[in-house]
Amino acid sequence: MFSFRRLAVLVALASSAVSILPAQSSSSSGNPAAADPQAPAAAQAQTENQPQISVQARIRARREQRRAAAIHDAYLHLYEIYFGAGYLRFTPGSSLQRVNEYDWNVGFTRYFNERLGATLDGRGYYGTPFIEPFADNGGITKPAVSQYAGLLGPTYRFYLQPKYSISGRVLAGFSQGNFSGDTNGHGTAIFGLWPNGPTFAGTASIFVDYNVAPTLALRVAPEYYATRFGSSFQNSLGYNISLIYRFGKQ
Repeated sequence: MFSFRRLAVLVALASSAVSILPAQSSSSSGNPAAADPQAPAAAQAQTENQPQISVQARIRARREQRRAAAIHDAYLHLYEIYFGAGYLRFTPGSSLQRVNEYDWNVGFTRYFNERLGATLDGRGYYGTPFIEPFADNGGITKPAVSQYAGLLGPTYRFYLQPKYSISGRVLAGFSQGNFSGDTNGHGTAIFGLWPNGPTFAGTASIFVDYNVAPTLALRVAPEYYATRFGSSFQNSLGYNISLIYRFGKQ
């Protein structure tokens, strides 16, 4: 009798345990938040940051679009004309010291895209070299000399910004020298000046254009200028400052 009662108690306890375990299991699986209490906080932070990142991306995209539009407005013109003045340190004769020459400069550039163009350039240089006085020079110690050049070559913009650009160009052509016009018929040899006549001329320059408006800019162009008067090369350094006008949309 006693054994039967003990057996009945054990069966009742086992039945209770079996009914409790499935309830606990279903409760655990049905409440994932209880397993990871940090999950709601992480999800909420991600939801709050998403609009902020999206707004910043839109601001950057609009800024880049405005920058690209400003670059196109300034550099998508077909044609460019410029005129200005400059300075050159030039050697007027093989035995003479360098002279300061001042110049005018005009040019025209035809662009094929935002960066590459072909330039036609014209310029004139004027100076007064110092000549040592001697008996046969007729009292002339500072004769006026001049030269005029026509040049052609490529221009390339290699750095573009809405307000400025940095470009390079290489031009070649000829220069007509006039070194005896102020010697009272004495010629050039007696003064040690180069002989008159045409000769090769070339220039290389890296210059900066500052955009006042999409069609108007100011240019500062340091340059190397080479000529070949008297069968020898004259290597000169100088600069030109020019006003630029752009027109004709591509």
